[in-house]
Amino acid sequence: MSLTKKILLALLLGIFAGIGLTFAPAELFTPIDTYVLNPVGEIFLNLIMMIVVPIVFVSIVLGTVGLGDPSKLGRIGVQTISFYLVTTAIALVIGLGVGLVLEPGEGGNFSIDDASYEEQAAPPIMDTLVQIIPENPVEALSTGNMLQIIAVAIFVGVALAMLGEKTSGIRNLFEQANDILIFLVNAIMKTAPYGAFALIASAIGEAGLDAIGSMFMYMLAVILALVLHGVITYSIAIKTLGKASPLKFYKAFFPAMSVAFSTSSSSATLPVSMKIAQEKLGVKKSISSFVQPLGATINMDGTAIMQAVATVFIAQVYAEPLGLSQMLMVVLTATLASIGTAGVPGVGLIMLAMVLKQVGLPVDGIALIIGVDRLLDMIRTSLNITGDAACAYIISEDDKRKNGIDEEQTEQTA
Repeated sequence: MSLTKKILLALLLGIFAGIGLTFAPAELFTPIDTYVLNPVGEIFLNLIMMIVVPIVFVSIVLGTVGLGDPSKLGRIGVQTISFYLVTTAIALVIGLGVGLVLEPGEGGNFSIDDASYEEQAAPPIMDTLVQIIPENPVEALSTGNMLQIIAVAIFVGVALAMLGEKTSGIRNLFEQANDILIFLVNAIMKTAPYGAFALIASAIGEAGLDAIGSMFMYMLAVILALVLHGVITYSIAIKTLGKASPLKFYKAFFPAMSVAFSTSSSSATLPVSMKIAQEKLGVKKSISSFVQPLGATINMDGTAIMQAVATVFIAQVYAEPLGLSQMLMVVLTATLASIGTAGVPGVGLIMLAMVLKQVGLPVDGIALIIGVDRLLDMIRTSLNITGDAACAYIISEDDKRKNGIDEEQTEQTA
């Protein structure tokens, strides 16, 4: 049985077990939750938190190095990065908007340790922006200050790119570290069915049937935001910037979207998506080879939408409304984090932990969505690779038009 099926089965079993526990007396539920469900769920969450800092730092360094010499990125590099960052910010705004309108977490009835939460209150946004550059990079890594970690990683990546072969050994070390971390992510995700079962059963058993309604509304909000982003943002970009029919684009690219849905991995889908972009969409091979692999590293619009909706959902469930400064911090943090989000299944939850910590929300809130995240991961991965292809197509068509004009002007001059 595939991991996806195992997680979905664990989700269903966890829901049924949780519903059964809502009718059980406290004398039965308490020991089961204390000695079985809660420990299994906590271990899974700790496994995720264990690799948050290293995977953010290493992957962002490599993502920045992959851009090459910043002074030589050229027009295509600037266009690519601009497209990815702008669409990611738009995706986050759509996610926050859908979450605020649908209010998926309002029906929940979950408890939280108020004292520990107050200690994690988010600082004012200007203080956070000023403190993005750390005085002590080692302290930033040890305390898990994610914006500072991202800043340090970008500086290190730029330095490695500028120095080139002089630092090839360190670059190889980062690549090997990234291989280790991706292996750990895949290994941790193998425990996801057990974590999903324990977390969902515990959450529903403690909160009652209201939890089911909350999770259903959360799924609906994420899926709606993903569809809106694909139908509106990408379609407008393809139509206005690419001068093409969005319907024809999606029809040609659908096979790659299907592969992404089944693998839940942008990286695993990359060979297929590049082949289809080049052969069916007519994207130049040189542009496809640069834009799409880069997109698998820094373009995670679907993941960004999940993070935005999940942040609003968790804030609503715990009755801790997000202020404007916190929502702006979600957009800023998640946009910067998208630079280093590895294209492997489940990594979105790791980045969500970072976003929650940055705005002062409890990381334990991930327990409320872990059970349904695998299914949503499949859908948002399809959106992620579609964004990569849309960017490649738009830049390729723009390059063709400019080359055509240049050739025409050359002929007229001759």
